[in-house]
Amino acid sequence: MFKDSKVAPINSVSTNEINEIIETVPEPLNIWDYLKQESYYDAVDIDEQTLKYMNRHLQNLDLFEDYLNKSEYFIFHIIKELEKENLPIELALIPFVESDYDPFSISSSGAVGIWQFMPTTGSLFDLNKSWWNEDRHDAFKSTDAAVGYFSYLLKRFDGDIYQALAAYNGGPTYLDRQIRRNKRRGLGSDFWSLNLSNQSTDYVYKYIALRELIINSDKYEIKLPDIPYKPRVVKIEIPGQVEILTISEHLGLKPELIYKLNAGYTKWASAPSEVSSFYIPIEKISLLDDPNNPLNSMNKINWISHIVQSGDSLWKLAEKYDTEVAIIEQINYLDNSLLNIGMTLLIPLSKSESNNFIPFEMHVVSEGDTLWSIADKYKIEMRDLTRMNNILSSDYLQLGQQLSIGNKNIHRNIESRKRTILYSVKQGDNLYKIAELFDVSVQSINEINVLSSNRLKPGQIIKIAIRAF
Repeated sequence: MFKDSKVAPINSVSTNEINEIIETVPEPLNIWDYLKQESYYDAVDIDEQTLKYMNRHLQNLDLFEDYLNKSEYFIFHIIKELEKENLPIELALIPFVESDYDPFSISSSGAVGIWQFMPTTGSLFDLNKSWWNEDRHDAFKSTDAAVGYFSYLLKRFDGDIYQALAAYNGGPTYLDRQIRRNKRRGLGSDFWSLNLSNQSTDYVYKYIALRELIINSDKYEIKLPDIPYKPRVVKIEIPGQVEILTISEHLGLKPELIYKLNAGYTKWASAPSEVSSFYIPIEKISLLDDPNNPLNSMNKINWISHIVQSGDSLWKLAEKYDTEVAIIEQINYLDNSLLNIGMTLLIPLSKSESNNFIPFEMHVVSEGDTLWSIADKYKIEMRDLTRMNNILSSDYLQLGQQLSIGNKNIHRNIESRKRTILYSVKQGDNLYKIAELFDVSVQSINEINVLSSNRLKPGQIIKIAIRAF
């Protein structure tokens, strides 16, 4: 950890500079007007498959508007990055197809973030991962990677956007193989002539359907949401390691929004470093101009991440770091005192008040949750839980639903929300490889599947509880 030191105050764009940025932006009514104006749109025949995906959106236009609104904080940035590389700006629609613009999205195959990067592809474009960070979740870093990847794909496939899209989904090697096969048979090699998998073909049709509805929204009598064509976020730098909750409290924002804009931080705070970078809503920048604001001296978090080694025990670690066994257990959600070599523990360096961890006032419903189990977990009465949330004891809970549980010395953990997925074991898979792919523990896979041994068989279906805050 970094000790307290003199670090420069917050480095951010000034209010005057923000105004200059906004003033240089043209004045179409909103993002969608700009897309229509600058799109590379080429009309294509609306076949049955495309129409099917169009009708899914047209069936409920209120839901479609909510769906488009999910891009609010990211789409302007994505369009500007695409323009820098002279790429078609309608590629900014791809995160809708990939993830519903959800930076916390994790697919059943292990793809992550709004652009759904797999670990191997992500590493090729400098999307890194540590105990504190997962760059594939970061909407801004992953956008840089996606723009670089699309730039490469469009060059490789001679500017054919449909081939590039199919390659983004199925892989460029797969697409090359299908093109060569058609050429050997004397067939056309454009996207429409290729015999691609249903997944890759549907992927392109979904994109075309979405583009058609937005570019020709008037024709389909669609009211597009009002997302202004201007920056919605600004990047700031704060000295030291920073708790997400401290930023949200100072800016008067829900922690969930700070997490969403900075989804690359997978724990309760940024990584230990001299400087931490954060994206915040641009309208909040003036709150940082005050020289006395608390974020100017944030490098005072006395925590470390400890990797368990042979001979470690909770008692030895508590003594070494001058804390208590119960605190280590509570912070790390340990059910017993058994430690596994290589596991990472978060440990406060002393028993001072400054080491209190983040108060948890909201529970996000996970797989298997019931009102009774939630009330029991937080030691509150069922009637208090239902009263605080204006619900009935007979109501069904939805995955991802947020329930207020008050402040009962419960502690916030970004890993509280989980989704259970089914995974088909592949040739060469083992528990450790699968656990690494989905960033979960071998123990959690064993527990949810009640496995009698670590041996897996190809084709075996297992459950995995993935984090999806």
